[in-house]
Amino acid sequence: MAVLTLTACGRKTEQACDPTCDPIYDRSDFVEVTEVIPDVILEIRYYSTYNFVGARIDGYHRPLALMTKQAADSLKAVNDELKAHGYRLKIWDTYRPQRAVNHFIRWAEDVQDTAMKAVFYPMVDKSLLFEQGYIYARSSHSRGSTVDLTLLDAATGKELDMGSPFDWFGDESHPDYRCPLYRQSENRLVLRDAMLRHGFEGIDSEWWHFTLANEPYPDTYFDFPIE
Repeated sequence: MAVLTLTACGRKTEQACDPTCDPIYDRSDFVEVTEVIPDVILEIRYYSTYNFVGARIDGYHRPLALMTKQAADSLKAVNDELKAHGYRLKIWDTYRPQRAVNHFIRWAEDVQDTAMKAVFYPMVDKSLLFEQGYIYARSSHSRGSTVDLTLLDAATGKELDMGSPFDWFGDESHPDYRCPLYRQSENRLVLRDAMLRHGFEGIDSEWWHFTLANEPYPDTYFDFPIE
């Protein structure tokens, strides 16, 4: 769309603003989480094909974890606390470009593509993913201050048993789900309590998902690729 205005680049133009001038492509307030938390473990699922789509997701050009500086600093405080108690953080996803969310939408609309159903959503009818709230047109991840993560036992390097896998579409993923084993619920609480103490908020459908309560960009859905 042609515009005649003073752009973020500081010049007038009759052309569409270059993507680098658009706020949704401005990555200047983002950092790599590993630069802030060097010992964090990354398993960026949407860079791989082991996810509910079964393919690398649009915008994930490298297996990096990016967050706003504020969110990364708060996550470091979580890491420091939990490390003192014998845990390590493992991250599955942080910043997610809007183009990746759009990829999820296209996948959800193709009800014939059920390649990963047995692994991630065996009990859910794919045609109901929007209706049941598993897929949305917008994600807090695109605002840059959300993280999907779990805990490892620092001594063994093994993931703690949380009672359900990451990205499981079902009630078992709800933080208040009554897990069959006591230690599963306890492990969820260890993670959740530490995240809440350091300024993050959870949601009622995914035990692994947290957003910085005082996020710096509550209304901006970024779309620069992860590279």
